[in-house]
Amino acid sequence: MPRFRRQEWFRFRKLGEKWRRPRGKDSKMRLGERGKPVLPSVGYKLPKSTRGSHPSGLAEITVSRPGEIDKVNPSRQAVRIASSVGRRKREQILARANELGIKVLNLGVKKRGAEGAEKAGG
Repeated sequence: MPRFRRQEWFRFRKLGEKWRRPRGKDSKMRLGERGKPVLPSVGYKLPKSTRGSHPSGLAEITVSRPGEIDKVNPSRQAVRIASSVGRRKREQILARANELGIKVLNLGVKKRGAEGAEKAGG
């Protein structure tokens, strides 16, 4: 699967690599000339069975409470913790996932230990 990037993304850093359709009158990319990047089209669609799944091949399940993690099948599903979950519940979910051997896709929790207390004290 090619990476679809915006026209002339390599020339101007401010454009970024996000996709935007080329609309210029004389755009070689829009016309599909040889040697230019390709545009997304129906032919690049993935099979229905794998479409929308995580690159690891597991289906993503959003979890917001520690009790919801018991319903997850570790061989076919992975967990993504909801953004509205706080630190305490997040740590409970992570602990339960480690017990059950479930893959967590967003592990971005930082523990506040002694170093956090020192910085707060001033």
